[in-house]
Amino acid sequence: MEWTYTLKELPDVARSFLSALGDARLVAMHGQMGAGKTTFVHALCDVLKVTSPVGSPTFSIINEYSSPGGPVYHIDLYRIRDEEEAIQAGVEDCMYSGRLCLVEWPEKAPGLFPSSYPEVFIDVLDPVTRRLKLNLP
Repeated sequence: MEWTYTLKELPDVARSFLSALGDARLVAMHGQMGAGKTTFVHALCDVLKVTSPVGSPTFSIINEYSSPGGPVYHIDLYRIRDEEEAIQAGVEDCMYSGRLCLVEWPEKAPGLFPSSYPEVFIDVLDPVTRRLKLNLP
């Protein structure tokens, strides 16, 4: 699936994305720095009625958000050195918790992912427009 959107259209894209995702709980999110991965996670959290503050986990590595449907995990692997560091940080526990887990920079720890999982690719089309592709297994 593919969506092209501006910031104003993001809430509708987030709702459509969650519907398309179905029962999948682990999502790898690809995109260059500044593409809008964390902004998209924030929109997803708004749709999920997350009650805790949503922000970038660049320094904490893992953010856990509270929602009526249970915890939502937001992971940013950008700063990790290797898969062992990710495991020690608890990344694997979140990824396989059965809860929604959104992982930015998954290419930093590819060995932690199962053989198939949904992947998101966000591309910058211009300063205000993004394209999001969802590849389902």
